[in-house]
Amino acid sequence: MTADPASGLTLLQTPLHALHQEVGARMVPFAGYLMPLHYPLGLLKEHLHTRKAAGLFDVSHMGQIAVRARSGDLADAARALETVLPIDVLGLKPGRQRYGFFTTQGGGILDDLMLANLSDHYLLVVNAANKAADLAHLLDAIGTDCTVEPIDRALIALQGPGAEAALARHLPVAAEMRFMDARPVTFAGEEGVQEGVAVRSGYTGEDGFEIALPAESALALARALLADPEVKPIGLGARDSLRLEAGLCLHGSDIDRETSPVEAGLSWAIPKVRRRGGDRAGGFPGAERILAELAEGPAHLRVGLRPEGRTPVRAGAALYQAAEAAEAAGRVTSGGFGPSLDGPIAMGVLPSALAVPGRQVFAEVRGQRLPCAVVPLPFRPAGFKRS
Repeated sequence: MTADPASGLTLLQTPLHALHQEVGARMVPFAGYLMPLHYPLGLLKEHLHTRKAAGLFDVSHMGQIAVRARSGDLADAARALETVLPIDVLGLKPGRQRYGFFTTQGGGILDDLMLANLSDHYLLVVNAANKAADLAHLLDAIGTDCTVEPIDRALIALQGPGAEAALARHLPVAAEMRFMDARPVTFAGEEGVQEGVAVRSGYTGEDGFEIALPAESALALARALLADPEVKPIGLGARDSLRLEAGLCLHGSDIDRETSPVEAGLSWAIPKVRRRGGDRAGGFPGAERILAELAEGPAHLRVGLRPEGRTPVRAGAALYQAAEAAEAAGRVTSGGFGPSLDGPIAMGVLPSALAVPGRQVFAEVRGQRLPCAVVPLPFRPAGFKRS
């Protein structure tokens, strides 16, 4: 742990902290941790390197939670999880992972997460800023029927078209995996052979993996990966621009307790079995609002935005239907420069009637109204390995 001079708060360090210092990271406070913002390569080059080769991210600040049925029957854990998640947990096969979200009683998003079926338990990976609240939420909601335990281990992500080749040299099972596969792995480090989990997914829109291992083994694997000239360390700055280009939501910005999954453009994650007329329709917090919006459409929608010119449009900027409109119609939720597109990009929320690709809206930046085109998401095609 270390003290933040600006706030006086104590910040946690990840198991890869010494490695970040060795390779010259600029460290910043983030979600209660001291995390690398960027390395000497710089944010722009880190972003582009991930798109063309492989980038290594430390995501050990994320929360990892194991859920097991007290009965010993995994199906009982699945049924319990479906009372807090509007996704198909029962239908998730062993060795597979799925995106999901906790919903509030009002139909908003408490947090978004990844859920993996590891045969004898479910593994949830949740956002760093929400992991304590998520753990408490699960214990309160399903703790009678399930054990809910945080897992103390590191988590690294290797992303980019070169990720498979780089990782397979150390974890051969990587070459056999496809998008959203989850596999147990072993890694021989200084502490001996350690067990962990690898999933083929990530937060960049590229092919890649996230690997959870005990601290010493994760550090050893990270060092081994960085010995490959195709692999470079990547910080939070490029992680954010990569996910923005991929049209991926950031909780607390693009999605929050007020935003429904339908408004957020995440309807694809709610299957027919949980919708009206499905065998297990509803039964999750906020179902009344969410199912109604699925059937009838939401009042607002998340959209992609391409501002004209070179000026970035940042989160919080008001969006107007016309340059001379008196009242804002929506707002920008994430925005910045897209290195792969060589121009500014943003995401925002607009009334459904305005959320039409090709429509022009105006963002207010420093007292001026800048024209922006509403565009489909993502901004660039995903590079996932689906077969």
